[in-house]
Amino acid sequence: MAMLLQLLNMAGRVVLITGGLGHLGRMAAETLAELGADIVLLDLPSGPMEEVVADLRERYSVKVEYVSFDLEKDNVADVPAIIEGLFGRLDVLINNAAFVGTSNITGWAVPFSEQSVDAWRRAVEVNLTGVFALTQACAALLARSNKGAIVNISSIYGSQGPDMRLYDGLSMGNPAAYAASKGGVNQLTRWLATVLAPTVRVNAISPGGIFRQQPTEFCARYEERTPLQRMATEEDFKGVIALLASDASAYITGQNIFVDGGWGVW
Repeated sequence: MAMLLQLLNMAGRVVLITGGLGHLGRMAAETLAELGADIVLLDLPSGPMEEVVADLRERYSVKVEYVSFDLEKDNVADVPAIIEGLFGRLDVLINNAAFVGTSNITGWAVPFSEQSVDAWRRAVEVNLTGVFALTQACAALLARSNKGAIVNISSIYGSQGPDMRLYDGLSMGNPAAYAASKGGVNQLTRWLATVLAPTVRVNAISPGGIFRQQPTEFCARYEERTPLQRMATEEDFKGVIALLASDASAYITGQNIFVDGGWGVW
């Protein structure tokens, strides 16, 4: 029987992370680099790209590359060839890129009557269509791995309705398109898990609220609504990322794991 450390060992494997420069993307990169994986960060041409890449290389002594890419505009079909050119293989795809509730889009985090169709379409394009298109493009390369795994980053709002009382009197919002697109990710995860089996496993993670310097009043309301009485931090997701990307979850597919401090229990 394999030891747990053997099951978690990612040495020699290549992981592609979309939205790799974001909070959760960087956490996933750090987690899997710590386990020995080589990393490809795919993100928009902005942010501290050089610093993130250099930091990961130095701290974990793994290969790390950055691919500048816009999931709304660029040709997703080009991605597998790029990855194969860099590393010759792909073992894990983490679909993390998304427009979130705090994204600065006109007609987005506003009252429902003011939410725009354009914002809806952009969110669905990135949050859902982007997951479909990139997974379709990378499926054959992942299947060649014999250890292929896909981890889709969803949300509690892909399965549950929002408690709008959290936002009373605040400039924050909870867009309908975010919830609908993440609900689509949940069902796409289940669909892909059967279609890509047995060569590729597909699972999702549904984060609860993550502390990002939100207003004090919002945080207090959220914590009162949560059994563990706090918001999440990026570190709270390291374990589930390590589990779903590695052989420690070799018999797990089609699942959506909630990391929400018990939010959905009540």
